[in-house]
Amino acid sequence: SADQYVRDYHRIYGLPTVVFRQSCIYGPRQMGVEDQGWVAWFIIATTLGRPITIYGDGKQVRDLLYIDDLIAAYKMAVDKIDTTAGQVYNIGGGAERTMSVWAEFRPILGRALGQPIADAPHAEWRPGDQPVFFCDISRARHDFGWQPQVGVEEGITRLADWVRQNRTLFEDA
Repeated sequence: SADQYVRDYHRIYGLPTVVFRQSCIYGPRQMGVEDQGWVAWFIIATTLGRPITIYGDGKQVRDLLYIDDLIAAYKMAVDKIDTTAGQVYNIGGGAERTMSVWAEFRPILGRALGQPIADAPHAEWRPGDQPVFFCDISRARHDFGWQPQVGVEEGITRLADWVRQNRTLFEDA
């Protein structure tokens, strides 16, 4: 309903609004916790030796979008506001930046941290978890020329480096 309100403000009052439906955004300064910000949470927990629980089989597929690419999308949508005003866009990593939340993420995390990552215990699927979700970002590409630039492994490595450099932010949390 929020999407519709934002679109209505454009239609009724002429405000140059744009709706972004964002997928799995991650990057530095994200204080991920188990139920929100899973990419950051897995990195933080692994770095600090905290337990991780994998819900389901760990093969759930998500698309990932590094924060720098999201910021670029905002800037580009504003720059093309004559085209984007009143529109709704899926903003995520798209099909090219998908991965399974543990089966594929785990080895990338190991490379980013320079150590093998042990398997984590699994628990039952959570209600509402989708087996596969990724955004069709073709409309954003078409309307304002945006597409992600940061690859998944590069982005995870950047976030892992930031977490290690700022580990004291998480030690008492």
